[in-house]
Amino acid sequence: MPTNYDVLIIGSGAAGLTAALALAEHKKVLVLAKGGLDGGSTAWAQGGIAAVLDAGDTFDNHIRDTMVAGAGLNRRETVEFVIERAPRSIERLIELGVPFNEDSGDLHLTREGGHSHRRIVHVDDATGWAVQEALLNAANANPNITMLPGRACVDLITGRHEQDYSGAGRVWGAYALNQKTGEVESHTARATILAAGGAGRVYQFSTAPRGATGDGIAMAWRAGARVSNMEMMQFHPTCLYNLEVKNFLITEAVRGEGGHLLHPETGHRFMADYDPERMELAPRDVVARAIDDQIKRYGLDYVHLDISHQPPEFVKEHFPTIHEKLTGLGIDMTREPIPVVPAQHYTCGGVLVGLDARTDLPGLWAAGEVTESGLHGANRLASNSLLECFVFGEAAARDILGRWDELLEVPAIKEWDESRVTDSDEEVVVKQNWTEIRRFMWNYVGIVRTTKRLERARNRIEMLGKEVEDYYGSFRVTTDLIELRNLLQSAELIVRSALARHESRGLHYTLDYPETADVARDTVLVP
Repeated sequence: MPTNYDVLIIGSGAAGLTAALALAEHKKVLVLAKGGLDGGSTAWAQGGIAAVLDAGDTFDNHIRDTMVAGAGLNRRETVEFVIERAPRSIERLIELGVPFNEDSGDLHLTREGGHSHRRIVHVDDATGWAVQEALLNAANANPNITMLPGRACVDLITGRHEQDYSGAGRVWGAYALNQKTGEVESHTARATILAAGGAGRVYQFSTAPRGATGDGIAMAWRAGARVSNMEMMQFHPTCLYNLEVKNFLITEAVRGEGGHLLHPETGHRFMADYDPERMELAPRDVVARAIDDQIKRYGLDYVHLDISHQPPEFVKEHFPTIHEKLTGLGIDMTREPIPVVPAQHYTCGGVLVGLDARTDLPGLWAAGEVTESGLHGANRLASNSLLECFVFGEAAARDILGRWDELLEVPAIKEWDESRVTDSDEEVVVKQNWTEIRRFMWNYVGIVRTTKRLERARNRIEMLGKEVEDYYGSFRVTTDLIELRNLLQSAELIVRSALARHESRGLHYTLDYPETADVARDTVLVP
């Protein structure tokens, strides 16, 4: 049963819902979510949102910190565009009821690695949950917004799917699997916004939610959009090492408030050997590589993050969520260190967009982690990610409303054709391939890379590509199969991009090209 709205938004996180709320003042909006409406990365963001709100801070300081972390690969106009709009984004969230922590009537600001000032507004150590809840409440209350959870998007609907075929590449919405009925539905609209998140689950260890399988990046690529800087995968230095709990993040703010990184056997505070000036407050790429080096050099399973020298009340008050979680696992962070390992954390590359959030494809806008907007460059500065979602979600809505009269009515679209496929009898193939991708991506395309390892990964991807295409062409789609196809496509884009960059810069560190080139260039792939 096809549905037609004014605007279709794929993704129900900070970027998607910000756009939906801005559009719903004038248009009918449909929001699709793959799992639950709060299943994306927004709800998991512990740290906070960076904005210049302190008297001693300036936009120039925040811009400089972002550019330094991004190792010169950022686009300055994007950095200025986002940072100058940050204070207004915070005001809007306060209007929506986000209960940011206060200190004697002012917003309480914390500091994180790479920031020269305290500028992170937060709700304890669970900012994302508070933001997601406020946005969902506002969207639920808005009669112009319809939200459909349990919809796994298969592909964008383009001119190729019109009843009268067109090669123009215009996007008219998306085909989505209804996870309850097993039917593939067509959802059409004059404008489509891609806010589908990153591709973190390409890796074995990741802090990203289970659904972060690069769906938006892969769909846009298949439809003909360029992607950029996919080799820039951010690894968070400190993910809890626990065999039962796979992806619990220990926020940057633990180091920001005085946490030390220690060798678990000798107690040596090892950041002094890598970045003596900034120590634990060095940018994430530096800290993640240092931990990776310690683990590999000494054959460790993890390192220690220790904040037990701070008063117990201070620790509990600043990190209630983490404290409660760790206590349940038998770790008292007020008295003992936390075992941590690096884990994939953020996709800095993605679908190429301009300041108006437009992609290469007419009718398709994109915002948030699915994009490469030029904000993060070669490494994202802590707490700039939610900020990008708000600013670009707003920018997409503004551009769509401003150009509404140019957007044509949706033409007749073909229904999804599954006349030549059957139900799968080999789910084990999907599971096996999924596990294999995540393992070789972790081992060959992780924090430290070599050309040989990257080529090995490329060979595995080519082989699996044939299997997955064959499988996809023969069987009815399931969420697992859709995700596997997108995961493999994302892995291929990451490896291709990494092989194309003959230098080490930011998050891309290769032993074969340890120097940084004089000129910073984006890695842009053209379909």
